[in-house]
Amino acid sequence: MLTFMQWTLAHIGNRLPASDPTEALTRTWLGRITGIAQAECAAYRSEVDLFEALSRSKQGRTAPLRTIPLLVLLDSRGRQMDSEAFAAWLAARRDDGARHILFAIGPASGWSGSTLDEARKRASLLLSLGPMTMAHALARAVLAEQLYRAYTILSGHPYHTGH
Repeated sequence: MLTFMQWTLAHIGNRLPASDPTEALTRTWLGRITGIAQAECAAYRSEVDLFEALSRSKQGRTAPLRTIPLLVLLDSRGRQMDSEAFAAWLAARRDDGARHILFAIGPASGWSGSTLDEARKRASLLLSLGPMTMAHALARAVLAEQLYRAYTILSGHPYHTGH
């Protein structure tokens, strides 16, 4: 079980209104996680704002991020995993003592060169949701569902049937 973890789904861009269908879907999946993990969405105006927030949390200064998170950078060139492997990866981070994982989805134009290089060095994982391109709001919904699925895999809940 993935208890006592915090997951933040961060993206670069404007916060979507609650009436947006993909935002509602993302919040539905994150709501199913409530009680076993704290899951939230965060929007940053720019890549610089996101990485400044990460730096402030590492330096112990007041920041929107209360604990020092592991960074998972969503990138089309990242590692692709099936649901079981993703659940195992999350369980291993939990077992290593991680309390907060921040999943970062870049801007619509992609991570910029210098920021991407810096982010890749800081990231615990470069994760790809697959070779297809998708809207970033949809990627957040897919990731939220996969977090819920990981919980069900690790807890033996019947939601995940393995196919």
